[in-house]
Amino acid sequence: MITFFRTPSQSIIAVDANQPIQDEHKSRLSWLFGNAESTPYFEIDERFIGPRREMITPWSTCAVEITQNMGIDYIDRIEEYFPSPLNPTKGDLDKSLPSGEVGGAFDPMLQRVYEKLDQNIFTIDNQPESIILIDDIAAYNQQEGLALSEDEIEYLDTVSRKMGRKLTDSEVFGFSQVNSEHCRHKIFNGKFIVDGEEKESTLFQLIKKTSKVNPNSLISAYKDNVAFVQGPVIEQFAPASGDKPDFFETKEIESVLSLKAETHNFPTTVEPFNG
Repeated sequence: MITFFRTPSQSIIAVDANQPIQDEHKSRLSWLFGNAESTPYFEIDERFIGPRREMITPWSTCAVEITQNMGIDYIDRIEEYFPSPLNPTKGDLDKSLPSGEVGGAFDPMLQRVYEKLDQNIFTIDNQPESIILIDDIAAYNQQEGLALSEDEIEYLDTVSRKMGRKLTDSEVFGFSQVNSEHCRHKIFNGKFIVDGEEKESTLFQLIKKTSKVNPNSLISAYKDNVAFVQGPVIEQFAPASGDKPDFFETKEIESVLSLKAETHNFPTTVEPFNG
């Protein structure tokens, strides 16, 4: 059952619980949502902009965990919806509706316009689409914006001929995602051929050779999801013992430094959960 809370800024917070919310817990949730008022309605016949029902937001994940820490352990999902203007502007894909803002642009990939909020706002009844056999991979690449290169299209055409059948939409799409926005392993670890001559090392081996030949202060690299370099000796303020309550003390320790950046583009069609 979904219970609606109206905040002072007139946004609606929908709480999906697997049992009726107790009155005491409604008071706790009202406090958590900034003195929002619990509504007695099963639906709100107003126009709102909110997250797509298919994608649980990171905000929801955190909100549900907070309620669990408050002793409310039967809530499955919490989402916030904002009053919508009559003709909302579909902003660019990087501009989403910030918490507390009423109306304005919204991200059609992450959000949608709801003509009303009811008990079905989290109900998903999408049916899987039929498998499509691709006649022209080059044309399909343009149509779907898969960003396949000419070499990749030629490779897929060759695979199709060798298999004696057309490739499916899932197969072509899956291949296009192998070369994602930050993960180019099929290039880095592939054969490195220059002017028809296969080189001794792959591109990735050449990249790693730099730190192998000149490790300098490098502690660890290419072994985990991040690299470490030797840092300065620093003063640590910590308990004298780690296995029992103890006095705090200062001592000098050797440190290691890590600087890491990622460029994941979530959510995507492949991974719709963006938390």
